Order: sequence, then structure tokens, then C-alpha cells
Amino acid sequence: MAQLWGGRFTKETDKLVFDFNASVSFDQKLFEQDIEGSIAHVVMLEKQGILTCGEKDAIVRGLTQIRQDVAQGHLLITDEYEDIHSFVEAELITRIGDAGKKMHTGRSRNDQVALDMKLYVRKETIQIADCLYELLETLLTIMEDNLHTYMPGFTHLQKAQPTTLAHHMGAYFEMFKRDILRLGDLYHRMNYCPLGSGAFAGTTYPLDRAYTASLMGFEGPTLNSMDSVGDRDYVIELLSSLSTIMMHLSRFSEEIIIWNSNEYRFIDIDDGFSTGSSIMPQKKNPDIAELVRGKTGRVYGALMSILTTMKGLPLAYNKDMQEDKEVTFDAIETVKNCLVLFRGMLATMKFHHKTMEESAMKGFTNATDAADYLVNKGVPFRDAHGIIGRLVLYCLEKDSSIDALSLEELQAVSPVFEGDVYDAISLKTCVEKRLTIGAPGTEAMQEVIRMNRDFLTHVWNREHKTNETM
Repeated sequence: MAQLWGGRFTKETDKLVFDFNASVSFDQKLFEQDIEGSIAHVVMLEKQGILTCGEKDAIVRGLTQIRQDVAQGHLLITDEYEDIHSFVEAELITRIGDAGKKMHTGRSRNDQVALDMKLYVRKETIQIADCLYELLETLLTIMEDNLHTYMPGFTHLQKAQPTTLAHHMGAYFEMFKRDILRLGDLYHRMNYCPLGSGAFAGTTYPLDRAYTASLMGFEGPTLNSMDSVGDRDYVIELLSSLSTIMMHLSRFSEEIIIWNSNEYRFIDIDDGFSTGSSIMPQKKNPDIAELVRGKTGRVYGALMSILTTMKGLPLAYNKDMQEDKEVTFDAIETVKNCLVLFRGMLATMKFHHKTMEESAMKGFTNATDAADYLVNKGVPFRDAHGIIGRLVLYCLEKDSSIDALSLEELQAVSPVFEGDVYDAISLKTCVEKRLTIGAPGTEAMQEVIRMNRDFLTHVWNREHKTNETM
């Protein structure tokens, strides 16, 4: 059992206790971050005269070789070590001798693990934001291609008013746009370096924490060493942001599942993103959408887990905080996979424009516009509302639609109706006359699409795949 401590103990840790306490089985995910942090730390130690140039060079060279050997599969991270930190340090000492024992000068595992986790979350935040960017690009393309794809809009899952597919997709664009901005906010808030905080009270060595922070791209050092090692707010914020992303994906998935049903037939999911039935040969199931919807609870669970873990912890570091890693690692991978697969499904999906338009025409989605028509003829809105309600009842009895009724039938309910009513309540008119920003009319949608394209162009650095707010 390889441990970094033991001088105060007179016997070895019980094997069961060691296994229960160990974290190397999962925190080996932090290997790259542990190497990066250790290199920055020893570079700073040499700058401050705490290590000699030769000691620094030996340590950096040894760490670099360890990183290469692990990457190439020549060196395995095994469970004989307590955690990733003890693996790296023990391997370094084996390779370069006593100089390796000086690497840990001026730091504790508490600030070391806090740094590793921050570096990992920071990297993954950018990668998740990049997945969101790809999804936003796909959504915007669908919007641009479907300005005149008419469909019913719904409230309470009942047809309400006509809209367009571009407008409907635009609602999800706004959701995921907020998600990417939320990740940018988190990135800035967390981007301060805890290394140099020690166990919780700093150190007597003359460290240059600002220099260490700059070496790793942080905006500066954290300002309270107790909070530095006891802080997992950034993990909670990330999991909260991921939960919101999954909530948005789950809502979208629910609609795709409904649209894919025989009753709607709004879409056709590509064979590559569908599965069949082992017994029913006619089935084509929306499994990706269903799995995304199902995995949402998994990410919610990760958030509730870390919130519960942290709620009763006194300052500063407590071993409970080791529980932040597995749930966070799992949530990150879950969200990234869901975003990639969902985007692929959406990008290859076929929309049945005619079916959507026919559905909008059959659901009395122009009833509000018919009432507005009467209002424009001088009928008080409340009276107009009642007139159209009676017309809907009449249509239901005749299995008809308002625009399919003859002028005589319309005038039998209200003599205010004239021949121009048919143009006023046509699907195209109902949509196109809604021109306030945010509405589905073509001019309004074209302006929103322009603004969204501008958002993707200027808020996102495509070459480096990082948000400029990050």
C-alpha cells in the first residue's frame, strides 16, 4: 500500500480501510491535471529559490516522462496507490531519487486535489460548451431552412395557434444559448488558483501564488486558503448547469418522441439513430431521445448528491469531499454523450412539412385570429371570443374547420363576417402578420436568425473552440 504519510503511525492501515479510503480507481482521471499542476508548482519553487534549477529540471523531466509513459501505455496506474497524487509522487521518486521528494514542498494534498479538480472542471466546461455550440449551429440551420414550414403551436399539448418550425426550433436555440452563457459565467467564477493554500492555512515558504496561477491560465490566486480547499461551489454550479442542459434536452426529446408517433408523423428519425423491435417488425423506435430523457435523472442525482455531501461540512477540508469526483465525472460524460448523439439525431432528422401544415389547419389554430378579425370590425373582444367559440362548436359538429365554412354559415353566427375573412384567417396570414421581435413572422424571424448568427460568430472563437466569455 503506497501512501504519502505514515510517520506518526505505528502500524499499517487495515486493507479494508485502505480500500475504502482510496480514490485512485476514479481520481486517476485527474492524472493530466496532477502533472500540469506539479510542473507549475516546481517551476514557481525554483523561481523563488526554494528549489535549485537542477532539482526543478529533474522533476519536470521526470514528470514529463511519466506523462508520456502513461499515455503510451508503458506505465499503468494501479490500485496499490492511495490516490493519483501518491502514484505520481512515488513514481517520480523511484525515477529521480531525492529530488522527487522535494516536489511537494509548500503544498498539501488538500490544495493539490482542489487544483486538479478545478483544472479538470475548467477543461470539461469548455468541451461541453463546444458541444452546445455544435448543437446551436444545427438548430440555426434548421431555422434558416424552415421559415415557411407551418405547424401548430401547442399549450397544454393542445393545438393553440399556428407557428413555424423555425420559430419552434428558435425556442430551443434560446435555451441552449443560455446554457452556453451560463457555462461562461461559471468558467470566470471558478478560474482562480487554490494551489499554495496548503492544508488550509497557507505555508511559511515564500511562494509566488500569482505566478503559479498565471502559469496555468488562471486569472489569479484564490484569496482565502480555508475556502480554497473547502470550496466545491464550482462543482455544484457545473452540475446545476448540466442539470439545466439535460432538462432542456429532455423537453426537446419529449417533443421528438411525440412528433415521431404514428398520431403525429411530423418527423422521420434517421435509421442510424433509431432501433427496431425484437418482435414487432414494423417498429422504429426513438431510443436516443428516450435515453436522453431517461439520463436526465442521472445528472439530477449527481447534483443532489454533492449538495447533500456539502451541506453539513465544517471548514476546511473533510474527506467527505472525495465524493465529488465520481458523480461529477459521470455527469460530465453523460451530458457530453447526450449532446453529441442528440445533435447527430437532429441533424439527420427529416421533417414532414405537409403533415405539419395540415395539422395546423385542422386544429382551429386560427381561432384567435378569427376573433381578432371581428375586433378589427368593431366587435368588442369578449363578444368576439364568444362568437368564435360558438363557431368552433359548430365546426366540431360538422367535422369542419372555420376557414372551410361558407360565408353564409359564418354570417349565420355573426353578420359582421365578410368575404375578406378567408384571407385574414389563412395559415400564412396568421403567421406572417406576427412581426414583433420574437414572433414567428418571417421578418421577425429573419432578424432573430441574424442576431443568433452574430452570437455564434462573435461570442465563439471557432478556431480554439472556446467561448470568448471564457
